[in-house]
Amino acid sequence: MNVSLSPAALRALIVLAFLLPLVGCSLMPKKPAAQTKDRSFIEYWPADEKGGGLRLAVKDLIDMKGFVTTAGSEYLAKNGTPAVKDAECLEIARRRGVKIVGRTNVTEFAITVSGINDYFGTPRNWVTRKGRRIPGGSSSGSAVAVANGKADVSFGTDTAGSIRVPAACCGVVGLKTTFGLVPLEGVYPISPKQLDTVGPLARDVAGTVQGMDLLEEGFASKYRAAVGAHPSAQGIRVGRLYVPGTSPDIDAAVDRALATAGFKVVPLSEDFRKMWEQAEKDGRTVALGDAWNTDRYAAAKPGVSAKTKAVITLGEFEYSNNYKDAVRRKRDWQRALEQTFRHVDLIALPTLKDVPPKVPMFGGNPAFEARVFAMQNTVGVNLAGNPALAIPVPLNRKDVTVTSLQLIGPKRHEADLLNAGRLVEAAVGKADQHLATR
Repeated sequence: MNVSLSPAALRALIVLAFLLPLVGCSLMPKKPAAQTKDRSFIEYWPADEKGGGLRLAVKDLIDMKGFVTTAGSEYLAKNGTPAVKDAECLEIARRRGVKIVGRTNVTEFAITVSGINDYFGTPRNWVTRKGRRIPGGSSSGSAVAVANGKADVSFGTDTAGSIRVPAACCGVVGLKTTFGLVPLEGVYPISPKQLDTVGPLARDVAGTVQGMDLLEEGFASKYRAAVGAHPSAQGIRVGRLYVPGTSPDIDAAVDRALATAGFKVVPLSEDFRKMWEQAEKDGRTVALGDAWNTDRYAAAKPGVSAKTKAVITLGEFEYSNNYKDAVRRKRDWQRALEQTFRHVDLIALPTLKDVPPKVPMFGGNPAFEARVFAMQNTVGVNLAGNPALAIPVPLNRKDVTVTSLQLIGPKRHEADLLNAGRLVEAAVGKADQHLATR
């Protein structure tokens, strides 16, 4: 889950940041033996290099028969019971005999956004060698696994940005699917009735298409049809949304990518921007409130980190004070998007307002998580239930040379989003300058 905070909620979280370490939470991570040096996997079963075939990694929020779904938590790792069957979203991959190479790391209970995990370790983001950057959460291991070449495709979950934010941090492609498109049975819940989705990540659009074809039967045919309908960007109308607080060089990178691809760019109105900002606030409230409903049992459990307890406690505040109003406004926001998509085919904006920050020397805390919360432009999409694609584009900076363009589409238009991503990728290159020095 990825959320940013209202001023009142931010103040509450910062207070918790100072209080919770005083109640006995260790500042030093208690890590089990690493499955991979980059800590992208909780369990890793490398494929035979001579075997060929697609290598799939699965976020450890998704049940795999015979394994404990830890949700990134020491408490569940030590006290959980093995899943009796696979999650339903693995059915196509199992039927096709796809090689699953491991279960990927995730922030604890998937409710923090930096990608830092105090128990399993923090996946190593190689987007730059000049200072270690956060991998983003909560699908941190899924993004790092494909960025580092240990998997061709990974499955993640996205409640409020948890696929797109790590994709943006790690310079890979990530697709948040339409709410309800991919079954959630067997997926650790955060907001299953409002926000939760499952989707693919890969190094490029082609890999992401392969991932979607493992989540929706017949998707490859839909994608080919989308490519046939729009082999070039000519005639595709993209509504450009500018969000206050975005770094100017990030906005410039997004604008260059859209212009280079050749889309017809249509600036969106100030009224729409205000509705977007309200939807972001409401989505944060729903995500936090539902996380509290799901995980409040963990607030008193041993082995649960202080920052996770802080977010759960904040969720209780949001649920008690703002949740009903946020849900009530949801349908108005959905109508606003439906109306906008009568005039444009897609909506474009940065996935993150700035480059990912460096990992703190002693790990994250609630105040750091709040800083990362405020960087993302993702949760309003989840509130509406629409699909969204994060795709890397070049950035003119010395420290980090890649950022992320987010494209939002009408419901069940994943194929059109990926086709648009293909056009961006072809126009600007695969933004792999950041990978060349690995």
